[in-house]
Amino acid sequence: MAQPQKFFENLSGVGKAIGVLTSGGDAQGMNAAVRAVVRMGIYVEAKVYFVHEGYQGMVDGGDNIIEVSWESVSSILQVGGTVIGSARCKAFRTREGRLKAACNLVKRGITNLCVIGGDGSLTGANLFREEWSGLLEELVKEGKIEASAAEQYSHLNIVGMVGSIDNDFCGTDMTIGTDSALHRIIEVVDAIMTTAQSHQRTFVLEVMGRHCGYLALVSALACGADWVFLPESPPEEGWEDLMCVKLSENRARKKRLNIIIVSEGAIDCHNNSITSEKIKDLVVSRLGFDTRVTILGHVQRGGTPSAFDRILASRMGVECVLALLEATPETPACVVSLCGNQAVRLPLMECVQMTQEVQKAMDERRFADAVTLRGRSFENNLNTYKLLSHKKNISELPKSNFNVAVLNVGAPAAGMNAAVRSAVRVGITEGHKMFAVSDGFEGFAKGQVKEIKWGDVGGWTGQGGSLLGTKRTLPAKYFDQIAEQIRSNSINALLVIGGFEAFEGMLELAGARNTYEEFCIPMCVLPATISNNVPGTDLSLGADTALNAIVETCDRIKQSASGTKRRVFIIETMGGYCGYLANMGGLAAGADAAYIFEEQFDIRELQANVEHLTEKMKTSIQRGLVLRNENSNENYTTDFIYQLYSEEGRGVFDCRKNVLGHMQQGGAPSPFDRNFGTKISAKAIQWISRKLKECYRKGRVFANTEDSVCLLGMRRRALVFQPVMQLRDETDFKHRIPKEQWWLKLRPLMKILAKYKTSYDISDAGQLEHVNVRRPQHSDMGAI
Repeated sequence: MAQPQKFFENLSGVGKAIGVLTSGGDAQGMNAAVRAVVRMGIYVEAKVYFVHEGYQGMVDGGDNIIEVSWESVSSILQVGGTVIGSARCKAFRTREGRLKAACNLVKRGITNLCVIGGDGSLTGANLFREEWSGLLEELVKEGKIEASAAEQYSHLNIVGMVGSIDNDFCGTDMTIGTDSALHRIIEVVDAIMTTAQSHQRTFVLEVMGRHCGYLALVSALACGADWVFLPESPPEEGWEDLMCVKLSENRARKKRLNIIIVSEGAIDCHNNSITSEKIKDLVVSRLGFDTRVTILGHVQRGGTPSAFDRILASRMGVECVLALLEATPETPACVVSLCGNQAVRLPLMECVQMTQEVQKAMDERRFADAVTLRGRSFENNLNTYKLLSHKKNISELPKSNFNVAVLNVGAPAAGMNAAVRSAVRVGITEGHKMFAVSDGFEGFAKGQVKEIKWGDVGGWTGQGGSLLGTKRTLPAKYFDQIAEQIRSNSINALLVIGGFEAFEGMLELAGARNTYEEFCIPMCVLPATISNNVPGTDLSLGADTALNAIVETCDRIKQSASGTKRRVFIIETMGGYCGYLANMGGLAAGADAAYIFEEQFDIRELQANVEHLTEKMKTSIQRGLVLRNENSNENYTTDFIYQLYSEEGRGVFDCRKNVLGHMQQGGAPSPFDRNFGTKISAKAIQWISRKLKECYRKGRVFANTEDSVCLLGMRRRALVFQPVMQLRDETDFKHRIPKEQWWLKLRPLMKILAKYKTSYDISDAGQLEHVNVRRPQHSDMGAI
């Protein structure tokens, strides 16, 4: 670690008091954020207070503002909503109300506020901060506080976290609660699809998002909806005819169901509302289709938070405390945001201003500008959806004369089918002829290659596993046969979707180019494995779904012990030698320890963990959770750890063990994996198209440079194409893991939240950045 002791030397909370409140609409994951703020605050020896019922509780004071302990936030990580309550408060909008709030805070010495809410809540917090010194002066004059108190607490620090299911706040890729809301929507869509198919029905689904269409757009992308209505991108004039033509064309292609997703704030290009009932009436009157409306409503706010939201909220909560401790009177109020997989701090009011600009653009019917201002992620989602949902006529397609093959390699991973669907449809749109290879490199060698059309991949997004079939076999022993298949099928490019075997396979093919000219074609790997052990990417397709399966199971296992005596569960996860699932699963499920290969441990550490758990069990805490990666240590097996904990904990707690096994590999893909697979696959095919044009010489494709065999991975904040040959040096081939893994930096987080003393490298934190404003190039008054 760069500066292991920096945290302890520079940041102490002694003598400081932090207040945490949730305000505005609730969102899943808020409790995880509250838990992280409380535990991190106590860890740095600050006092931490709950402010119940949001700003209303701050104004009312009394029992609404109470000091909390470590145990106060036990067992809330998996609970939806907010346990400290949230309320919309008219009183706080008045100076009189803010005066009462200031008085209540000063009496308790609270000068650091962590506000979890939407842009309205955060704007209110900023105003409160700006007025703070004036409010204290007024309180001194009225004799409600001493002048010495006004001097001692002369400055208020504010740090915000955005909790909103709509993802409507500019400056962050994801707000707390959005991923969980998408889980609720996709669960409903998947269920509806089966009944719709049975009766050949059309379903109109209305999702939340009064001013932001993110939920509608991503759920449409994740389920392959026929049509989507958004506030930021109204349909063009005459959309009624276009939609009806599209729906009837789909039925003519033997598609038994239609799904239309509507954001509750959907409008047409004249700013008139488009309701789900209006769409239903239109479909029934024009086409006579059996049509039903389902309004999801508050279901989207409910339920347990997803693994993504728990990890996001935990990281944000810890970062929030760091920001409060580092704040000075000169520091502007900031908001903790997510950019790629990095936690960043941005000036609160810059983000609020940007968010308001989107609404202004929509009010003025500058819809193209509104989409641009929403951010690159929103714009990419919209463009990808348009690309995949509307099949162009053959006459409209460019003719490339290139053949592109797609195959899955390695173990199945959720999201593979979404990636194949996206590749096939984007490839066809680019003018290529697309070929599907069954059963990986082995199937390729046996000639299991056939052309795949637009309609063949309909409904693939929500399917788990690999519909093409996949094998772990590497290509080296089949070079002759594979070369023959590439020649006989005139394959000009390869897209390989898979795990470590896909990466190794590409290295073998690239290394054999001098012998086999057939391999001198553009080739791209999309990392897809639940283990998340592929070099060149921070995240692999399928890992999010596996993480959700682990967290869901841990929740159930912990719940199984409720009402019984004190119990510790030892749970074994998959991942080979990569500890990603165990570590991140531990962070998301609130584990006490996670044993992984990357951080060697010995009997002394195991003993210390048992003693630590024994001490915790003497308090009001009833349950313990320990995760172990399957290959973390060949001698300290799951059985050994189970027996050790059972023996050493005798009389204090009993033990149970679970090996999660292949359930981590199965199931429908999570919304994140569907969306991620769809987007990276579209990007990969566009890269392949560019490479094909660059490498086309004298009537044939010839590509033998390093940069024509790439892996597309997410690195920190961006998607990057990296030559596989350059990734060799970053790889530990013996253990099939990258030499450096970003998530190891989050390991101390899990330990801190489980009450261990540890060093935490904060060399990446502390920099206040500015919002990257994407100004529209021109003003387009029409709809896009």
